[in-house]
Amino acid sequence: MKIAIIVAMEKELRLLMPYITDCQTLTIDNTPFFTGIIGNHDVVVMQSGIGKVNAAVNTLNLIHYFYPELVINTGVAGGTGSEAKILDVVVGKEVAYHDVWCGPETVDGQAAGCPERFTCSPLVSSVLDKLSHPVKYGLIASGDTFVSDPEVVKRILKLYPEALAVDMESAAVAHTCYLKDVPFCAIRVVSDTPGEADNISQYANFWEDAPQTTFSTLLALLDLIKDVKVKED
Repeated sequence: MKIAIIVAMEKELRLLMPYITDCQTLTIDNTPFFTGIIGNHDVVVMQSGIGKVNAAVNTLNLIHYFYPELVINTGVAGGTGSEAKILDVVVGKEVAYHDVWCGPETVDGQAAGCPERFTCSPLVSSVLDKLSHPVKYGLIASGDTFVSDPEVVKRILKLYPEALAVDMESAAVAHTCYLKDVPFCAIRVVSDTPGEADNISQYANFWEDAPQTTFSTLLALLDLIKDVKVKED
């Protein structure tokens, strides 16, 4: 199975690269794409860059050139003060924009011509249920803001009271996958929680523990999926 893995930042990419064997690089529109093998899967790995436009443009190129059967967006996310605490892994059952409004008679968060929320591949949650370590399932909200202000979190929670985490790319990746009919999932690890003591320091110090929490779940997912079909005919 060909699986695409998308991260936003170079430090996330550096943590992931040692797991890829037979790695080769192809540069498209100034963005390097790394192909190789992880476990039983052919993979293509990309650093999208931060934010919705970077994520959407590079996800579209990835789909156009590599034809993945599943796209996984992974990396860090901010907490919302919910049950998902620092170093907890959040698996999105749904993702949605928290900074989109298309005008009167439309719904906050809903991009034009799209569902209010993008649904992640149900297979992912079904196989992750087999893991020995728990993950949190729920809604991930995305927008073009690094959320460090608890007042911004309150605004997001007013729109999505059940949101477990916030990031800057997942909804744009999901939106692109929705338009191209490619299964998608988001796996994020909580790096900090706005409003808690020194959350910027939490984010900076997070990278010492990130490898164990972020990519152990990703690798376990790849092992559990094996050659299971992720999309119905």
